[in-house]
Amino acid sequence: MSDALADLSAQGVSIWLDDISRERLTTGNLKKLIDEKHVVGVTSNPSIFQKALEQGDAYQEQLRDLIARDIKLEEAVRLITSYDIRWGCDVMRPVYDATDGQDGRVSIEVDPRIAHETDRTTAEAKALWWLVDRPNVMIKIPATLAGLGAITAATAGGISVNVTLIFSIERHRAVMEAYLAGLEQARDAGVDLSTIRSVASFFVSRVDTEVDQRLDKIGNDEARAVRGKAGIANARLAYEAFETTFAGPRWAALESAGAHPQRPLWASTGVKDPAYDDTMYVTELVAPNTVNTMPEATLEATASHGVIAGPTANTGYDEARQLFADLAGLGIEIDEVTELLETEGVQKFMDSWTVLLEGVQRELDAEAKK
Repeated sequence: MSDALADLSAQGVSIWLDDISRERLTTGNLKKLIDEKHVVGVTSNPSIFQKALEQGDAYQEQLRDLIARDIKLEEAVRLITSYDIRWGCDVMRPVYDATDGQDGRVSIEVDPRIAHETDRTTAEAKALWWLVDRPNVMIKIPATLAGLGAITAATAGGISVNVTLIFSIERHRAVMEAYLAGLEQARDAGVDLSTIRSVASFFVSRVDTEVDQRLDKIGNDEARAVRGKAGIANARLAYEAFETTFAGPRWAALESAGAHPQRPLWASTGVKDPAYDDTMYVTELVAPNTVNTMPEATLEATASHGVIAGPTANTGYDEARQLFADLAGLGIEIDEVTELLETEGVQKFMDSWTVLLEGVQRELDAEAKK
């Protein structure tokens, strides 16, 4: 019987889990996924932590300690989340060592409410890097215009960055430029470039959700024929941009100094429309030097019935451009779509952070009454 996840790994795709919880860590579930499902990394976000807090009582002892120490809410959130990330890094450490630092990574996000403030984002990235204090942590920085400067500054300081909320090819190119600039500054400052890793999290399914809504409003045969194709086409053009950026003399000079390319990471890979194959954002985005971060349902679906037929993301570039030309002919401009998605994405992250704060406060209040 074919092992689709092993086949995916063999194609150069690193499988990361888009989830973490203290229960998953306590029970050994994460270690089991490493051993049995080829998982080699973890990503997190405020919604994931909030969900984890609502399940079971794994956080109760720490909550009691935080109350006893009279820790303020926002610091409590950071102590709770960084505890899980640090533990996750320790579980992932053998993978980190075995892959020479490429994988075995666990990501934690800066406060999204400061996504439009370069200096504050940079400062928080440094603080989280120090707080988690593990070489295999990655700090998530949103790919806003203000975030670009923070990406450069964090990279220059030797911090490994997971750049999140990338929707457009233009912004992806700017993110890669910010990373290269950071590497050059790090090199000039004497930082060991071989210790720095980065991924560029390119969101996929949300593009289809927005485009398909617009196609459904048009409602003709031409519109129906291109449903569910924009997300994958956009990601393939992102991979093309990756190939062209990490080539040529500028990159060769950095690579010779020990630098590693910023790998594309396919994010938002859970299929939203039940009419589509539930593994499409995995099987259609296979290419070397990529990461696919999956919610557990997508991981299990791929293991159950995914078919990995070889590389699929490093091809079809002309067809992707033609698709966007066809969409433009229908009145749907991809640049306008991705700009909207970035704005909405940052707001959703801010909202989820607020929900996390409220959730932690409820847990603290409930524990204090016991």
